[in-house]
Amino acid sequence: MVGTTIHKLSQINKSEELISKLEAVQTRISRRIFKYWSQNKHLKVRFVYGEASPGDPEPFNTGKVFQTRIENTRHEATINLDERSTGFVWFFSFLVWFSEVQREHGDNLIVLLDEPGLSLHGKAQYDLLRFMREELMPKYQVIYSTHSPFMIEANNLLSCRTVEDVFTKDDEVLGTKVGDDVLSTDSDTLFPLQAALGYDITQSMFIGEHCLLVEGPSDLLYLQWASSELISRGRKGLEKRWTITPCGGIAKVFSFMALFGGNKLHVAVLTDYGKGDKKKVEELRKSDLLRSGHVLTADGYSDNTNEADIEDILGRCFYIELVKNAYALPDKHKISAVPPAGLSERVTEEVKQHFMTLPPSIPEYDHYAPARYLLENADRISTVEVDAALRRFEKLFADINALLCQ
Repeated sequence: MVGTTIHKLSQINKSEELISKLEAVQTRISRRIFKYWSQNKHLKVRFVYGEASPGDPEPFNTGKVFQTRIENTRHEATINLDERSTGFVWFFSFLVWFSEVQREHGDNLIVLLDEPGLSLHGKAQYDLLRFMREELMPKYQVIYSTHSPFMIEANNLLSCRTVEDVFTKDDEVLGTKVGDDVLSTDSDTLFPLQAALGYDITQSMFIGEHCLLVEGPSDLLYLQWASSELISRGRKGLEKRWTITPCGGIAKVFSFMALFGGNKLHVAVLTDYGKGDKKKVEELRKSDLLRSGHVLTADGYSDNTNEADIEDILGRCFYIELVKNAYALPDKHKISAVPPAGLSERVTEEVKQHFMTLPPSIPEYDHYAPARYLLENADRISTVEVDAALRRFEKLFADINALLCQ
């Protein structure tokens, strides 16, 4: 890879010249290898060349011995290349081997690889794909077989070919079929393609560089409505750089960060604040998953003192009006203008309890229906509570937008 040989090194009879040559070689190889190996950026290639130690096993106990060692700069220690992981040794060896192939044969190559990177971690397989894309494909025709979804580029499925056995109706083997039909009926053949597409979609469909996590789809609709209303009135809504992503509740934030945290996203959380959620909220605030100040709770933007959902930011009167319109409740089944004593401050809990007393002809209450009604009928909402609700949302959006500067 660096244009020298063991024989040339053995002819050097001055220590400074030998050290200088070894350092030059190991630096060039380190740059080459770790340009693509992203699993650990604290590694360097080190070469040791000198007299054998008599206590070592044969044949390394006589003459000169040349060692390739890998240094971990974080731990300030080296180990022999063979003692590194199987995946790293394979990756290292592949790059060295291919450099030798290029030296011998130039550009007159077709590269055919059988299950490359089989021993590599999924992320390291992406590194190998990047090497192939940047170093091999511009010069050579590259064909490789794989069962791994991490060795499939979701944005380049036209380059994929399926390989599957073909049978007669009597289950006799006709042969092997190679084709470009990504809608093959063989589920085993399709599985790597489906997994690659599924992973790619989950990484990009619902998230953005600046991600605001909310509990459910109704929260998303309320935020969209409030932001749109504020902007239409010449006021400040939610910055468009935020991608609002429902994650299914405060408990799912930890799972979300585990799945997508590696993408170095800027994540903030807006969550309900109830008796059962307070401990989880405090745990999330104290964890290292999110930046300081990036967990916001609904109680800070409502008139409630202890508990609140995003519906409480709308305000009790506003939300009750929404529920009445969304479910077309007759006057005899309408919710009282005065909240009953002894219930939770959260208006959703009050509405839930009220619907349990209604006849079966009334649809069951769910959080989504009022939110959908608001978004679809915003121009028909005439309650005087709208202005107060928008003021509360405006304060919320100001705090969320301020996080973009952190």
